[in-house]
Amino acid sequence: MGADRTYAYGAAAGVLGDLLLGDPRRGHPVAVFGRAATAVEGALWHDHRGWGAVHTAVCAGGAVALGALAVRAVRPSRTASVALTAAATWAVVGGTSLAREARTIGHALAVGDVEAARARLPHLCGRDPQALDADGMARAVVESVAENTSDAVVGALVWGAVAGVPGLLGFRAVNTLDAMVGHKSPRHRRYGWASARLDDVAGWPGARLTAVLATVAGPDPRGALRAWKADARKHPSPNAGPVEAAFAGALGVRLGGTLSYGGRVEHRPVLNGGTGRPVRVTDIDRAVRLSRRVGLLALGTTLAARALLKGRGK
Repeated sequence: MGADRTYAYGAAAGVLGDLLLGDPRRGHPVAVFGRAATAVEGALWHDHRGWGAVHTAVCAGGAVALGALAVRAVRPSRTASVALTAAATWAVVGGTSLAREARTIGHALAVGDVEAARARLPHLCGRDPQALDADGMARAVVESVAENTSDAVVGALVWGAVAGVPGLLGFRAVNTLDAMVGHKSPRHRRYGWASARLDDVAGWPGARLTAVLATVAGPDPRGALRAWKADARKHPSPNAGPVEAAFAGALGVRLGGTLSYGGRVEHRPVLNGGTGRPVRVTDIDRAVRLSRRVGLLALGTTLAARALLKGRGK
């Protein structure tokens, strides 16, 4: 069994495990990494970019090194190699939990329980729920589903196809560090700079593939392509822009506008503002279904690309 086939079987099994099981309620490997990264920050923190870069190198480099050592340890056994790839893929892919959280909020909004939706929103994104009405929360959920389809599913599969288990773990480490220290709070404005920039680089290919697949798999390919071309560059994030614009066009809705994070208000450009309508609660389920299709297409696309490149390299 070749290395590309071993990875393909393991990645497919890991995605299936995510579809069937989702994330564990306790002891998730990403949460364990988060605790370790917090401990490293406690030891290294200085209000300086250089110390932040050391933090990023230690945490992300440690994840990659751990993956490489694990691959080396199981290499003599094909079964163990498949199992390791499956476990790593399941640990870093979060499509089922993303869909579950989005639908939980959507159900609360559908039955008029706005307070329950507000209580649940922080499990999905960093918006200030008290600053949002029902329509605002619905829009926040659709935007989070779009962005996290790239971050929690497609980006991981891209780097897994490129670098196997070390790529899977490294990407998830970088993305988690960005969520932890990459935001522009007073504490992390300098210290988190390296994590934020590295996440931009690591997320670039997955975001573009997500936008392509959302365009292909969505109900309005022309609308998705039009919104992507017209509005992606308006977004302050180089990776969220293409993804959210493509989702907005595919679903026929408007995304963006005024947001509130941690008491800080941002006025972002509207995506698909020319033809899109305001987000409705029913659009949450439509976004989740599109996210599912994109994730499955990403698995097939990345496995095919890996096999093709490995074949040419022989």
